[in-house]
Amino acid sequence: MKIARFMEQGRSAYGVVLQDEFIAEPSTNFLAHYPDIASVFAGDASAALAQDLVGRTTGLPLSQVQLLAPLSVHNKIICVGINYRKKYPVEGVAPPDPDHIILFAKHHDAVVGHGQALDLPQGEAAQTFDYEGEITLVIGKAGRYIAREAAMSHVAGYTILNDGSVRGWQKHSLHAGKNFANSGGCGPWIVTADSIDAVSAMTVSTHVNGELRQHTDVRQMIFGLDELIAYISHFTPLNPGDLIATGTPEGAGGSFSPTRFLKDGDLVEITVSGVGILSNRVKA
Repeated sequence: MKIARFMEQGRSAYGVVLQDEFIAEPSTNFLAHYPDIASVFAGDASAALAQDLVGRTTGLPLSQVQLLAPLSVHNKIICVGINYRKKYPVEGVAPPDPDHIILFAKHHDAVVGHGQALDLPQGEAAQTFDYEGEITLVIGKAGRYIAREAAMSHVAGYTILNDGSVRGWQKHSLHAGKNFANSGGCGPWIVTADSIDAVSAMTVSTHVNGELRQHTDVRQMIFGLDELIAYISHFTPLNPGDLIATGTPEGAGGSFSPTRFLKDGDLVEITVSGVGILSNRVKA
């Protein structure tokens, strides 16, 4: 099941995507109990949501709505750094694996929805604007100090994040370089965990203007999904709707020689198997 947030005629809402063509909103009675996606997950009501929409085959055409990043302002966006082996710089060899999981947070206003424009930063920052395609976990069950063997039971579903990054600013401030306004994308929707056949075989690919730049699968991660959840939950409670972006593979623009950073008009398309395609165009 695909659950999406959207904007239509000035109102924001959520619903279930049908046939990749329509979005069906839950009934008034269902919304009275579960007003947003996080409450659906908190109430373990995904099956109830599907049941509420039984028999529905149409809804609002996707072409007539603006898809929004599928999270609430109350949710955290936690990103993992260096979770795939890659050479840096290009002429060098792969550095040793990190001893510990590396984390940083992303602001909500750094992320736009599917189809929305990525803002090319002004001034010198525009010269090092980069993309990072990432498989992203959506937490469904709250928890703290989660054991690795129980970690995946806390995952409600999966989405996609483009961890937009300004490399020049990262050199003096990782936080700033990762949080330029409207620099990254998230979506297009959340696919519930029961719709993913084999999590270990999930792949992520990034195309820029149709050219494949990144491709890998979950098995190449340095730290597994269960390990990430257990580690993160040790320092902060995880709540329904929180996102964990699991790291990006080799092939970001800064890894090429010469570098291949994003420019005005570039189209970034990130595909995660079983989820879909997150598409955003860069706009000055």
